[in-house]
Amino acid sequence: MAIKTFNLPDPGEGLVEAEIVEWKVAVGDSVKVNDIVLEVETAKSLVELPIPWAGTVSSLLVEVGDTVDVGTPIIAVDDGTGGAADDAPAVGGAGAVATGATGAPVDATPTEAILVGYGAKAGATARRPRKGAQAAAPAGTPTETEQVAAATPTPEPVTTTPRTEPAPAAPPATSAPAGAPASDGGRPRAKPPVRKLAKDLGVDLTTVTATGPEGVITRDDVTGHHARPAAAHATSAHESQPVAASGHSAAAQTTGEVRMPFGSGERETRTPVKGVRKMTAQAMVGSAFTAPHVTEWVTLDVTRTVELVERLKGSREFRDVKVTPLLVLARALVVAIRRNPGMNATWDEAAQEIVQKNYVNLGIAAATPRGLVVPNIKDAHALTMLELAQAIGALTATAREGRTQPADMSGGTMTITNVGVFGVDSGTPIINPGESAIVCFGAIRKQPWVVTDAAGHDEIVVRHVTQLAVSFDHRLIDGELGSRFLSDLAALLEDPAQALVWG
Repeated sequence: MAIKTFNLPDPGEGLVEAEIVEWKVAVGDSVKVNDIVLEVETAKSLVELPIPWAGTVSSLLVEVGDTVDVGTPIIAVDDGTGGAADDAPAVGGAGAVATGATGAPVDATPTEAILVGYGAKAGATARRPRKGAQAAAPAGTPTETEQVAAATPTPEPVTTTPRTEPAPAAPPATSAPAGAPASDGGRPRAKPPVRKLAKDLGVDLTTVTATGPEGVITRDDVTGHHARPAAAHATSAHESQPVAASGHSAAAQTTGEVRMPFGSGERETRTPVKGVRKMTAQAMVGSAFTAPHVTEWVTLDVTRTVELVERLKGSREFRDVKVTPLLVLARALVVAIRRNPGMNATWDEAAQEIVQKNYVNLGIAAATPRGLVVPNIKDAHALTMLELAQAIGALTATAREGRTQPADMSGGTMTITNVGVFGVDSGTPIINPGESAIVCFGAIRKQPWVVTDAAGHDEIVVRHVTQLAVSFDHRLIDGELGSRFLSDLAALLEDPAQALVWG
């Protein structure tokens, strides 16, 4: 037999590590080319990884919850060919030659084609080995498996129960090790968000009674179990993790954030900064201290925009998409950029040049359980109103599921952040790295407004009023350009028909 070791591929966008979220296979399972074998979380998204070979899973080399570097061996597959063993491209680069136990070179280049977007970058530096990693040592006459182990040091395999041989459910004290796939026996069945909640609360899933379909543990099962007296709980497998009290608000349950009622339980709770939150923090600090921010505001009457939204909701063309004032703002932004192209540019520090973009990749900031992400709609300037509505709907749905891919968050030219959904009037948003401006859309409220009729008489009426703010990089956008852009944007929301004149 030939054992092939699949290494964590490079997800792109400069990411160098990922956290193992869920295994989709177990030892003994048969896999086909491109079968999804695991799900990992990078600093930008959840990513499902396919296997580039067919065969039988020999061992899982990392556990759920482990954070591993790109190039780390994660799974071994027996392809059943009996030929020389191959590995997926390691960090050392394609074509690297390793020496087997017999001293003969082992070609580390796979004979199968690697999927587009996967595989380590050429020339990448070697990463430190994972804690507990061991190099396999030959004993006696080496087998082909031992030759591969000697050629590529791998972490100690994780013992799992094959799906084809279900074992009786283990008691809490001897529960299946983390990393085994959800099955009828061994490791409790629960989705990744529920496992994260249990980890944050310090709840051992092996002690939780499942009420979901097919014995799946739900969020309510975890929170209900945690609400019971502590004495009734078995010892948690995550005692070293921070424990938050139960009684989460509806908003917290919606976002997946664990909150503690103020003044009860532990006096402090610590949450590790990693994944999207870590990436966001680094990007915002870099942007705030690199680009000189200027923010301007305007208060405007958007009654006609609200009326347009209601008409579109009742139209046949838009009945299958979600129509909101954000859609009108997105369309208006594209028109305003055409009139003020200097807003759609970036500062190239290395070349000391201003790079104007003659296209609009429109970013929409989205709050997700994993933190703030900013996916963008490619070539938004070329989309019709309906196509833009469909794109926004798909973008936000994917973001909420935590499955926005790195490519969807790169290459943005301008961003909209909609704080109005939280009832906030406005703010001073920080520019998304790589861009030069961001528009903040506030809450729309009914307020008294002075209206001048055709005869020049003023009267106070109730209108829909909101605030717009724009933050821009003052290195390349001066006050005049920023003000004209904001004024044009406001004019389009006050009277969407103006877009027919401006094009």
